[in-house]
Amino acid sequence: MSGRVTAVSSNGEYSFTKPNRDSITLLAGLGVEGDVHAGVTVKHRSRVAQDPTQPNLRQVHLMHEELFAEVAEDGFEVAPGQLGENITTAGVDLLGLPTGTLLRIGDSAVLEVTGLRNPCAQIDAFRGGLLKRVVGRDEAGNVVRKAGIMSVVREGGVVRPGDRIEAEPPAEPHRPLERV
Repeated sequence: MSGRVTAVSSNGEYSFTKPNRDSITLLAGLGVEGDVHAGVTVKHRSRVAQDPTQPNLRQVHLMHEELFAEVAEDGFEVAPGQLGENITTAGVDLLGLPTGTLLRIGDSAVLEVTGLRNPCAQIDAFRGGLLKRVVGRDEAGNVVRKAGIMSVVREGGVVRPGDRIEAEPPAEPHRPLERV
């Protein structure tokens, strides 16, 4: 499976949205250089409050731009970086990837998919009612999360809009993504 990067975003301060950049630099084992969520241990405020020593499985957040078109059908205008993602993609079924998939991006960067983003109420503060569009339930009553995936940086490199993304699933049996 392959696709492309449509936007890259980062922010050195805690805020819900992240400004778009011309490029971002991924640092092995840390995340996006200069981004508030970069680090070996967890940086998300609620997780730090629970246990600041837990490993950071949320170094890089990826979101599929196809979600923006989906929520636009219900009147929600969303652009790259506005939901806090670092890399906006097109053409890759991010939510369908198994845990442990390697994403080769651009010339040298490699991310390992760790799980699903568990969106919080801040999404409703950004656009009232949007949380219900990115978290719901399927016909069987299972929770469905659509707000992107999380990953860790295995190999660093510069990532730019237009870069190719190649998804390399792990050996079977595959483990479905769970929230991280």
